[in-house]
Amino acid sequence: MAMEIEMRARFDRDAHDRLLSRLERDGEDLGRDDKQIYFYVLPDKLLKVTDNIAAGSAKITLKANRIGRGPAFPETEIPIARQDVAAAVRIFSGLGFASRMHEAFNRRHNFRFDGVEIAVKWSEAWGFHAEFEVLLDDPPPGRTDQPARSALDDAEARIRAVAAELDVPLMSERELADFTAAFEAAERDRRAGAARAASPSTERPPGEH
Repeated sequence: MAMEIEMRARFDRDAHDRLLSRLERDGEDLGRDDKQIYFYVLPDKLLKVTDNIAAGSAKITLKANRIGRGPAFPETEIPIARQDVAAAVRIFSGLGFASRMHEAFNRRHNFRFDGVEIAVKWSEAWGFHAEFEVLLDDPPPGRTDQPARSALDDAEARIRAVAAELDVPLMSERELADFTAAFEAAERDRRAGAARAASPSTERPPGEH
């Protein structure tokens, strides 16, 4: 199972433009990576169906962690055909996850800077933001052990050093947890409001009391 070390930052448009200019000048440009994502927020995991618009590909991803609970994300991916994205969403929704599903478009451009992959992104929920990532090697075939603590610490330290070099303040785990909790609460309220609006009125018309 692959292990990603991920850390995030949110910022305004000016900071986004400064970061993009710096990476275009000094980083390795990995190209546009726009995506439509259907994600299911589970109690201790994140399940995603991703339609990678820019690359013309798709995948199902299971992350064995949630944002705000540490930067290490054990990850399993299965490539699928783009035409199977809708079927995958129907399957997961049909398994009882529909109430936990959110849909989002991510405008995204990927770079590499000093060994760290950086996705500079925009989405409706997060606004302008960036994800800093180091991917640790899979264990050899037949081995299931996780990377050593030193490797995890080194990856996190590398991300923090790169973010400091780029003058990007990273969000703390508390900030990430609070942000995602607020987003999920707003989504629950939105769904409840939509359900109320769609349900038939229980009020009787005048004269039918």
